[in-house]
Amino acid sequence: MVAPSETDIILYTSGTPNGQKASITLEELGLKYEVKTIEISKNVQKEDWFLKINPNGRIPAIVDKTPAADGTSQEKRIFESGALMLYLCQKYDPEHKLNYPYDTNEYWEVVEWLIWMQSGVGPMQTETKRLYQVLEDRLQAQVDKNGAAAAENEGPWIVGDKMTIADVGNFSWIYCAEWAGVDVKPFPNIRNWLERIARRPAVKRGLDVPEPSKLMEKLKSKEGLEEYAKINSSWIMKGQEDDQKKHG
Repeated sequence: MVAPSETDIILYTSGTPNGQKASITLEELGLKYEVKTIEISKNVQKEDWFLKINPNGRIPAIVDKTPAADGTSQEKRIFESGALMLYLCQKYDPEHKLNYPYDTNEYWEVVEWLIWMQSGVGPMQTETKRLYQVLEDRLQAQVDKNGAAAAENEGPWIVGDKMTIADVGNFSWIYCAEWAGVDVKPFPNIRNWLERIARRPAVKRGLDVPEPSKLMEKLKSKEGLEEYAKINSSWIMKGQEDDQKKHG
């Protein structure tokens, strides 16, 4: 197993919830990586060179150049944030800091909640409040199940007795809930969960990749929220238009 300080990974990202899933995972695992900023407002992710890394033209993506155990050089590309997080844990998390051993019940629970986030919390903004209630109930169920043990492990967590990539993936979107027009105050378990994760040093570092995050400051005012929404909606619409032109 390659030591975290010896990994050779390039992260292609931008300061979005999807990008932060990758950077937080890398930071939590203590892996050595290089950041390449993708200016999505300029549609860099649609350029030919990047499409060779991710044919879908989205961030984040990584290229792992870490040599094999026998010293053989290799270059592996991974795109889609969920696949990326699973890959990093499988490859570089032998102590299972952010996941559980393969094929255990907890492992598949992590996968379930990760896919739930990928297909629900991120894209289904119109259904966000219902999805938040699902997560609120899950966290409460973890408290009821684990009792005092949940608090002892700084929980509750979505799966088991520790923070996993299921928490990381969901956190990255729910942390900016105001952008989706959702107030987390009615969800005390989620609010507590967000605060606990946000305090972690590695998470703070991950949120500031590729540059210090200004999102939470912007979301504190109506003007900042409107400005952030306007900027992001413009590049999303431009990306959709370019996709339509390219694929008919």
